[in-house]
Amino acid sequence: MEKTYRLAKREDFNKVYRYGKSMANHQFVLYYLAQPKLEQFRLGVSVSKKIGNAVVRNRLRRMMKEIIRLNKDNLTLHYDYILIARKPVAEMEYADMQKSIFHVIRKASLYKRNEPIKK
Repeated sequence: MEKTYRLAKREDFNKVYRYGKSMANHQFVLYYLAQPKLEQFRLGVSVSKKIGNAVVRNRLRRMMKEIIRLNKDNLTLHYDYILIARKPVAEMEYADMQKSIFHVIRKASLYKRNEPIKK
């Protein structure tokens, strides 16, 4: 994911946690906060140590970022997003993870289109 799409600073994460809204399903929690000054959206990804060792966590992080990168045209702009993985994600396949991520995004009404997800 390109640098302009990254949410990286602790203060930005804290602002989204404190002032943003959240939506969840069994596999993911999505925190989101409107940022009208932004030209695009920014994404932060979090995977807890409870989910697995570093290899597992990094693989999950890469998969989550890739799913968002491939479908970034369908996300609502001018928002900061934090996507947090829950324990069941560790055993999921890529396609199931993609469905679950976009389920929670649709649930939060942040998905632009109702078109099928790109594969």
